[in-house]
Amino acid sequence: MKNRQHEVMDAYGVELELFSIWMKNKGMTKSTHQAYMNDVSYFLQTVYPTETKQITKMDIMRYMAHCREKGTGDEARNRKLSSLRSFFKALIEMEHMEGNPAALIAKSKQEKNRIPVYLEENELEALLQSIQGKYYIRNVAIVLLMSYAGLRVGEVHRMNVQDFRQDGSIHILGKGRKWRVIPLPTALQDVLNGALAERKDSRQGKEQPFFVSQFGRRLSIRMIQTVADDTIKLLKEENPSLADKRLSSHKLRHSFATMQIRSGTDIRTLQELLGHASIETTQIYTHIDNKQLRSAMNNISSKIPLNLHKR
Repeated sequence: MKNRQHEVMDAYGVELELFSIWMKNKGMTKSTHQAYMNDVSYFLQTVYPTETKQITKMDIMRYMAHCREKGTGDEARNRKLSSLRSFFKALIEMEHMEGNPAALIAKSKQEKNRIPVYLEENELEALLQSIQGKYYIRNVAIVLLMSYAGLRVGEVHRMNVQDFRQDGSIHILGKGRKWRVIPLPTALQDVLNGALAERKDSRQGKEQPFFVSQFGRRLSIRMIQTVADDTIKLLKEENPSLADKRLSSHKLRHSFATMQIRSGTDIRTLQELLGHASIETTQIYTHIDNKQLRSAMNNISSKIPLNLHKR
């Protein structure tokens, strides 16, 4: 298997290098760069030894069908297709090929308005009580940024010391390399200041990552996920009713959005706080609470004529 992978990498080495250069010039984040490279490399293994110029729309559709048969969900398959579209687009722009065989393949239709998984406010409080570890304040800061500021794992990872401003806000580099500003509550500011006070010095030259590992390097995405996932595991052990709830580090962001909607935050403001490019992405949170639906219907209950069943 390893020999075959080496053969594939050798066969498409030029194309993969061009793609890597193209993504770097586009300013894609390291996580996106790695995800796209992995997607494309796996696809190329399925069409090897076909030359890239000979790859057809049918090859890609066959690959997407194979992913579906293996149980890959719509969202993941759409990301794989986006990776392939970008790959061929890069080769065209780098004058390595002319047509994009992935351009006209339709994305899978995803389920709309699916209710996201989230934690209730009292469950979030219990989660914070479950935080442990040698670097306690650092871990608290990580969990708070996801659950009470709505940050993605990658955004916590990329956060630098200078992104935490004197006015108490944080400047976050999100998806699409777009910046957003989030004013933090005083309690969260205090925790971040505490984390800074205990922060190890960075050994990454001019870079000053906010969260630093014990070795002086930027805390990895995997470690940030582990901090959250270990805390969630402890929460589930202490609350058996949550055992079957599919919770993860990203669900903390859902919990933040849920709290905002319930507190009366309008959808446009929430879109800004979450850093969503499209308001349609944010709108899934308007379907989270049937208490609000019930309240809306109760508003018109007194307007329904009585005794309609009597004739």
